[in-house]
Amino acid sequence: MEKNCKKRKCFCHIIYRRKTMNISPIPHPSFFIDAQLIHTIRQFTDEAERIGSLHPEQLAVIYKEHWFNLYVPRTYGGLGLSLPEGLKIEESLAWIDGNTGWTVTLCSGANWFIGFLQPETAEIFFNSDKVCFAGSGRSSGIAKMINDGYEISGKWQYATGSAHATAFTANCQLEKDGKIVYNENGSPEIATFIFLNNEVTIYKDWKAMGMIATSSNSFEVNKVRVDKNRRFVIDEKQNLIPDKIYQYPFLQFAESTLSVNISGMALYFLELSEAIIKKRNADKHLENDHLLLFSLRHSELNEARQVFYQMLQRSWNEGVESNSFSAATLEEVSKVSRQLAATARRSVDEIFPYCGLVAADRDSEINRVWRNIHTACLHPLLL
Repeated sequence: MEKNCKKRKCFCHIIYRRKTMNISPIPHPSFFIDAQLIHTIRQFTDEAERIGSLHPEQLAVIYKEHWFNLYVPRTYGGLGLSLPEGLKIEESLAWIDGNTGWTVTLCSGANWFIGFLQPETAEIFFNSDKVCFAGSGRSSGIAKMINDGYEISGKWQYATGSAHATAFTANCQLEKDGKIVYNENGSPEIATFIFLNNEVTIYKDWKAMGMIATSSNSFEVNKVRVDKNRRFVIDEKQNLIPDKIYQYPFLQFAESTLSVNISGMALYFLELSEAIIKKRNADKHLENDHLLLFSLRHSELNEARQVFYQMLQRSWNEGVESNSFSAATLEEVSKVSRQLAATARRSVDEIFPYCGLVAADRDSEINRVWRNIHTACLHPLLL
């Protein structure tokens, strides 16, 4: 009895905090996506895992809704969304299916690079309604400087969406006259390049326990020669499209988009676990202690979501109103992004043991969600 009282006291404290913080409720992810689209995406999750890539029917929905181009200007066939608007779509897709949400997030994040491409380069790469960039942030390539451009060789891992990517981006160390080029601080100079999909070789080596359908494979280029306009700089101070989304710093852009994926998947996990726990309690005539724990964790996750979205909107408004983003505000964005991911992960881990062996069955829906969460949360920006 005393243990239950302590739990209820803690739960009431959470509710009190939300009221005193005056946080406007963020709708459930289902609010942002049409019900028929939700059904279509979930209908093919098993088959997508079997083939190791998003199912053609799932991709058809993504193309129709322009989700790979969440942040691309309308003049290039995109939706031209603000960051807060895009994050709600990404979280909703992760709630529907982690593989779909993660792929859309990583590929739409790469398509965001259009803001830093030379106009003539953007015209080449954004020439269809199925544009999808994949890539890697690791500097595992060498770009030899030649008279008319660069000769590039390298191999990169974890290019989400490689199976249907129309282009690949990658970081390289620069080399001139057979020697690595260094910055003034002594570090190798790193440059970012973009390749057509027919210029790369894809290796189907993605073997993680989760995110199976994201086709996050390795890719390689071998002595590929590219013009100078294939090199671009991801820097909010050097954006070539004036839209506000390209003035938002890449670090906080990336942290926030990844975090909403973890929260979206965690919300769905908790919803699946609630049904399982209720049934187990009824079958075994157990008390509702586990459901009380569920309510507590669900409330904590939703509170973290409210705080996160409130901070993101505040940072976005700051940029719109003052035409800049303060270091203090951006630091808070990083903080709430990591807190959201950590809260989501903790909520899932604490509820998982009470779901029984069905949660360990690889063919169960709740197990797929659990595997996806614990694969996605290994991304270094979430640690």
